[in-house]
Amino acid sequence: MPASAPAGAGPAAPAWLERLATAAAAMPVPEGMAPPASGGRRSAVLILFGEEAAGPDVLLVQRSPWLRRHAGQPAFPGGAIDPQDGGPVAAALREAAEEALVDPAGVDVLTVLPDLYILRSGFAVTPVLAWWRQPGPIGPGDPGEVTAVRRIPVAELADPANRLCVQYPTGQTGPAFQAGAMLVWGFTGMVVDRLLTLGGWAVPWDTSQVTPLPPSALPAPGGNPRPAP
Repeated sequence: MPASAPAGAGPAAPAWLERLATAAAAMPVPEGMAPPASGGRRSAVLILFGEEAAGPDVLLVQRSPWLRRHAGQPAFPGGAIDPQDGGPVAAALREAAEEALVDPAGVDVLTVLPDLYILRSGFAVTPVLAWWRQPGPIGPGDPGEVTAVRRIPVAELADPANRLCVQYPTGQTGPAFQAGAMLVWGFTGMVVDRLLTLGGWAVPWDTSQVTPLPPSALPAPGGNPRPAP
């Protein structure tokens, strides 16, 4: 498995995350999300797990409402793979440093997940799963791109009271999570849903109730459309 840096201060990845990494690396690609044989803009996201007294957590950012793509959405830090990155691992670490001030020296990359394709934006995304061996301060690296950064406890995401099934303007539905002020939906919501299942954290919740995507997640006045992925 690829590594971000030689091991340093901080504990090794816990057994629960090693098990998740093994399962996630072989995760089936959801229907309709297989990248095309050619085309698609290569990108990467960092799925960064840490652990505090309350248990495991994962890092998410809130994107600016004025971005051209994925405006206003909570997301894993990430973006397009630049030629100088040399691949998805370096790109994911760079983006996490730029967007959330994560120090790559404190991160151990465990595995990469299968590539996933976001049809509406044309991105072929490589999710990079990592352990936050030595957490440090976090915050928006560029307020023009990211408005908030938060470590969200896995228990909060798995809580049935925080789980939703949202319907997009297109009529499609998908999993979502209310994490404090963040409504996690779209591509990120789908990946979180899969990881909860693979990690053994998912608990039964009411999937029969479908809620329209709230107006706050739709275009802001003068902003950019935010349709379903």
